Amino acid sequence: MFDLPKYGDGVCLARLAELLDTIAVDHARLSHISVVVTGSNGKGSTAAFCASIARAYGLRTGLFTSPHLLRVNERFQIDGAPVGDDDQARLALRIKAAIAEISQRRGEKFGAFEAMFALACLHFQESKCDFAVFEAGIGGRYDPVRLVGALATGVTSVDYEHVELLGHSLELIASDKSDACASGGTIVYGENCRNLRQHLIEYNRHRGITSLFVRGQIGIAGETVSASGQRFDFKFGDCDFRSLETSLLGAFQFNNAAVAVTLFLLWLGRERSGKAAAGIDAAVRAGLRDARWPGRLEVIRQDPLTVVDVGHTPDAICQSLASLKAIYGAREWILVIGVSFDKKVSEIASALAPSFDTIICTRAHHKGADAERIAAAARKANPEAAARIAVTIEDAVSVSQALAVSLHRKIYVAGGLFVGIEYAVVAGGGRAQDLNFF
Repeated sequence: MFDLPKYGDGVCLARLAELLDTIAVDHARLSHISVVVTGSNGKGSTAAFCASIARAYGLRTGLFTSPHLLRVNERFQIDGAPVGDDDQARLALRIKAAIAEISQRRGEKFGAFEAMFALACLHFQESKCDFAVFEAGIGGRYDPVRLVGALATGVTSVDYEHVELLGHSLELIASDKSDACASGGTIVYGENCRNLRQHLIEYNRHRGITSLFVRGQIGIAGETVSASGQRFDFKFGDCDFRSLETSLLGAFQFNNAAVAVTLFLLWLGRERSGKAAAGIDAAVRAGLRDARWPGRLEVIRQDPLTVVDVGHTPDAICQSLASLKAIYGAREWILVIGVSFDKKVSEIASALAPSFDTIICTRAHHKGADAERIAAAARKANPEAAARIAVTIEDAVSVSQALAVSLHRKIYVAGGLFVGIEYAVVAGGGRAQDLNFF
């Protein structure tokens, strides 16, 4: 977008703040209407849950997420609808002109994510959104979403990722993500952050930030998982919601849903305290039930049953695999695996391969690691499995579907974002080459 590199010249929020001023973004209003979601895994699902609850409550709701799966328009949604091509082009031209002027004066290049964040802020402002959810790109300390000034922020989970920027310990990574929250605000931490509780409480104390934890101050109980849906009980403060149904499958979604519900309750209690109780039970139920977020344990075909997951860290992949087995059973699967070249091929293959006796190793068109390298890692992790190579995604779709029919098997596509999305597109009759990522 805008012919910009993915990242700008170094870590710098000042040039982005100047851009927001130039395009006349109302900082005070942006802070009042917004919440921010960051974390290592689960950001997109959590943001989608939160936005869905707000829509069900009757609020005009903006949602900014990354990456997009099929079209860049997906990153900028209002009430579930991506920005139209004409509006996106108009906003992009305005931002492009402002960037050119600032870049010339400062002698610095902007990054594409900075430009897209600015577009989201402007789009939500022009559309008079009542509520907005912003998903962080990387971390929180230097991420554009810090300029939202949100007083309610979620950190869904913490894992080792982008360690060169965020730090080489979980404490440092969690601290970086926590900095997305404005001083005096509240951070809702996901379940896997509880081991860092003391560190985070002390880290946040100097900025007057309250730290809340899922399965701490935020209660989850009564979880049930099945292919037809899943339910859980939620409790926070005076709110006690029983048997909430989530449309998104996987045990990890209980955590994401709990973070999302708490974020919305915090925002509602602060911004609309007089109206907070009215209709909230119905909105939470409808929002969680109706939320849609593609790519996470998504069924893209029933015959043969084909499930796609775009998790791309070892922890996310292990969580999804455990949920796949719990929901659909552990046997009679064909694994289609692809890994991006900049991810941990051996760790991801080791997480997946031991659970499958038939494995197809392939290479995504976008950022795909060599299929031979993936196959070697898979064979090392599971010498008993029949591992074969499909040179392209198109080959992987053809071979896996033919095998599934002849062997009466199910298909699981996993290992990375791009292999999952490309497989789904090709299986639906599209061309992986036509997808435009950056």
